[in-house]
Amino acid sequence: MSSATILELMGELGSPAGQADPYPVYERLRAMGDVVSGPDDALLVTGHRQCAALLRDNRLRKSPGRLLVAAGFPDWIERPALRMMFTSLLMINPPEHTRLRALVSREFTARRVSALRRPITAIAEELLAPLTGEVDFIDTIAFPFPVTVIGELLGIPAADRPMFQGLVHDWSSVLEILNPPAVEGADAAATRIRAYLSELAAERRAAPRDDLISALAAVSTETADADADGDGALSDDELVTTAALILAAGFETTTGLLANGLLALLAHPAEADRLRHHPELAQSGVEELLRYDSPVQMIYGRSAVEEMTVGDLELHAGQRVITILGAGNRDPNVFEQPAELRLDRDEGGVLSFGAGIHHCLGAALARLEGQVMFPLLLERFPQLRLAGEPVHRPGIAIHSYMAMPVALA
Repeated sequence: MSSATILELMGELGSPAGQADPYPVYERLRAMGDVVSGPDDALLVTGHRQCAALLRDNRLRKSPGRLLVAAGFPDWIERPALRMMFTSLLMINPPEHTRLRALVSREFTARRVSALRRPITAIAEELLAPLTGEVDFIDTIAFPFPVTVIGELLGIPAADRPMFQGLVHDWSSVLEILNPPAVEGADAAATRIRAYLSELAAERRAAPRDDLISALAAVSTETADADADGDGALSDDELVTTAALILAAGFETTTGLLANGLLALLAHPAEADRLRHHPELAQSGVEELLRYDSPVQMIYGRSAVEEMTVGDLELHAGQRVITILGAGNRDPNVFEQPAELRLDRDEGGVLSFGAGIHHCLGAALARLEGQVMFPLLLERFPQLRLAGEPVHRPGIAIHSYMAMPVALA
């Protein structure tokens, strides 16, 4: 298949129709092979087995500087939005990644997350209780639910949480580096987020509470005093960047899970009815909703630093790989009839949170929120249906919605 055809398909993927429903484009890519050569010698990977192998191979390195310079941002380190995103855990390599993830992971623990089930359920019930008539699902549920949860976890005061919907949306647009105008509007948002979190961290150092910002602030001060080499400490810049990433990932991805998941359930009323009457399906059901329409569609920016073999792939030094998670999640070699939604599917291997050292730190929290919200939502509103056309979030890396009018009864 010619490079011109690949470019045409990539153009279709970036079109409004392709952004709203990328799966037909993925299937046309898959028809060329599980791995095809894309623009600038990058490999476009649609096969599940190949995606999983590449995600788990720690020899592949993130190369944000190279990527951003190639995208037309030679001054990226001076740009607040690009600097805060592309120097975060999401984009750095070992040993810096190993050190920083270890420090954050010991605070963002499974115990801390599992202890949230009861309060998360209470938050969901309180959020749904007053709703009647027609509402925008994004504004009334899909955004406020996860932002309340991550706000409680981080320790962001309730009155301040609503402002982050627009700020994080604008900042996270830098992940769509193929859309320079979106990046242009992100710096002001990143600057406001950084200023807010810096001030909050200073407050928590002075008066700690039982929240993640306080825990991270303690790691950035007490441990720094104990470790002269700083290996066991977070710098102030790392603290703010990490807190911003947790905040963004804590509701941006979960908002996508809730929005995409609800749309899938409404399109498959028999499956929605099964979950309504069998809430014990929530765990496998959330995995299936993540597989069926992943909030994160692709991971890019990783490359081989030398000639290497990953599974059956031969990579040359400097070659970039783009793992298309949305396509891997519908690989017919792994999932039987992958275009069908089956909430009791038990085939494993969902790629939506990545894998390896960059596996999403908040995956357990996002899953828990979905497991709580979907059964409650379907039970409380058995007549739930779309009341208008959903408005898709622009971009190809993150797949979600900005508005979704629904009728509750």
